[in-house]
Amino acid sequence: MKKLSETLTELGIAFTFPVEIKNADGNKTYYEDSDGFWSKREYDANGRETYYEDSDGFWNKWEYDANGNKTY
Repeated sequence: MKKLSETLTELGIAFTFPVEIKNADGNKTYYEDSDGFWSKREYDANGRETYYEDSDGFWNKWEYDANGNKTY
């Protein structure tokens, strides 16, 4: 995955580290620090984390039942 900082640099957009993006609910969806570490997250409609991935190759996926219990 191409780091966001690389894209911003190519586009000539000024930024500072850490680079953080949050969704409309305030949940962090992207993070990148000056050492090159990045992580991204996805959430369901109830704000529960459903996916995580980072630059170290770690990833995880979660699913929930109708009661909000983790099922996967």
